[in-house]
Amino acid sequence: MEANRYDAYREDTAGRANVADSPERIAYYKELARLETGALWTVANKIEPWAPRSVSVPVVWRYQELRGHVLRSAELVSPEEAGRRVIYLNNPGRRDVAAAVGWLYSGLQVMQPGELASAHKHSHSALRFIMEGRGAYTVVDGHKMTLGANDFVLTPNGTWHEHGVAEDGTTCIWQDGLDIPLVNALEAGFYAVHPDLNQAVTYPVDDTSAAWGGVALRPQVSGWTKPYSPLFKYEWEPTYEALRRYARTTAGSPFDGILLDYVNPATGGPVMPTIGASMQMLRAGEHTKAHRHTGSFIYQVAKGSGFSIIDGKRYDWTERDIFCVPSWSIHEHANLSSNDDACLFCFNDLPVMRSLGLYREEALKENDGHQILI
Repeated sequence: MEANRYDAYREDTAGRANVADSPERIAYYKELARLETGALWTVANKIEPWAPRSVSVPVVWRYQELRGHVLRSAELVSPEEAGRRVIYLNNPGRRDVAAAVGWLYSGLQVMQPGELASAHKHSHSALRFIMEGRGAYTVVDGHKMTLGANDFVLTPNGTWHEHGVAEDGTTCIWQDGLDIPLVNALEAGFYAVHPDLNQAVTYPVDDTSAAWGGVALRPQVSGWTKPYSPLFKYEWEPTYEALRRYARTTAGSPFDGILLDYVNPATGGPVMPTIGASMQMLRAGEHTKAHRHTGSFIYQVAKGSGFSIIDGKRYDWTERDIFCVPSWSIHEHANLSSNDDACLFCFNDLPVMRSLGLYREEALKENDGHQILI
């Protein structure tokens, strides 16, 4: 708003603020400002929009353009210096909070064979999706998990966690996803470094997968009461096989193809209170219809190539590319292959939207449900 103008957001619509400036009113507004107050009608239409207006913009982060820079960081900075050696994804509309989209953060982390980052914990919920390499592992509250490409691992808020790569492994890169911007906006962030810098492994390796990884099965006695999933690692092979089995029995969603949510096996709910995740398959040649919904989404291409149309603009993607869909943006996806499927990993803030009663979805009705490119 201009320094001497207070009616920039007025609307000539019944029920909306429509107060024109006058010398007397401007003088009044300035008096209010000196008391650190203001007249609601000068900003009401801005802070109460008719529909969500995301300041995030769609972006595709192309892996082949970023990979060399991610590897270069391993030559320039050690894990001990950096704490975490990460190249973060910076949405042009969210640079002020280092978000990839909405209130979600993401970055690409690299570790070399034999490296081990120190253990810490924080109020932020986090996940990792393995992109390349062999020998990566994560330790969460004493549970050690070995990780391979397209595996998805949780490091929930308040848990001690650390990452490393085995001596006989290869350089590994994975995507980090966190709710850092959200927790910081709520002014609720805490951070602590482990007093011994690294934690002891106090359970058998991959024990959470053994206990909680059965399909439609759960331990009879578990004692699990925490608000996040006890299955810290979700492996790629059974996930992909589940998608393929499901695809044989269903037409899927007209908007998302074959989509399966990662869930907390103890409750059936999301994997963490603030972050949800899914894997979806677009069958050969499939082009979904367009819709929009509240909630911010970050996708990584786990398999295949295709494109998405977001708010009328086409964004091409291929394996390991990452792209985002801002809240309330109309979007549709397409698989460019005529003989193979494409798979998209996604994490989002839907648990927050749903728990607060803010989720809303709307299909595009015009043009047989497809957007016209602009």
